[in-house]
Amino acid sequence: MTQWHLFLAFFRVGIFGYGGGPASIPLVQKEVVDKYKWMDQEEFASVLALGNSLPGPIATKMAGYIGYRVSGLIGMINAVLATILPTIVFMIVLLTFLASMSNRPWVQGMTSAVVPVVGVMLAVLTYDFLKKAKGGLGWIMTVALAVSSLLLMEWAGLHPGLLIAGLLLYALFGPIKQEQKEQNPDLAIYEKGQS
Repeated sequence: MTQWHLFLAFFRVGIFGYGGGPASIPLVQKEVVDKYKWMDQEEFASVLALGNSLPGPIATKMAGYIGYRVSGLIGMINAVLATILPTIVFMIVLLTFLASMSNRPWVQGMTSAVVPVVGVMLAVLTYDFLKKAKGGLGWIMTVALAVSSLLLMEWAGLHPGLLIAGLLLYALFGPIKQEQKEQNPDLAIYEKGQS
């Protein structure tokens, strides 16, 4: 039954994830966190952050990891195939059809109408993540990180993967240095004298 649920969950993501990776993230979250409860929101956010810092399509990476976590190697293969098969079939059928009808107004209207829906899905996911971050960091730190991330990515042109990797490195090594200072007060005094 687990394999069937994995297939259904990621097949739905593959079918309804119109708009690419970012559009499929809220769908993955709905299936994995809300419906099947294979992980909680915090775990999902961590998987998403790490997945975004690695190369490749996010939906496929998340399907592979979650499938493996839920049901091992077979689960991973099942979830990845369920994610990519609908896309491959739809791409072939839909693009062949749309190419032959591309100058029709209803085709242009259909493709334009999907964009706001994807925008709303991403806004809801963003709001959920901001609420979760607020719980751990507080509003001031959450807003500061969100604004600085926006500035670094949009105006400075920093790749999101580099930003996430930098934050992960800080999270890994920042607390270690703080623990070393707490365990060895002489280190903190030495570093203060150096500055």
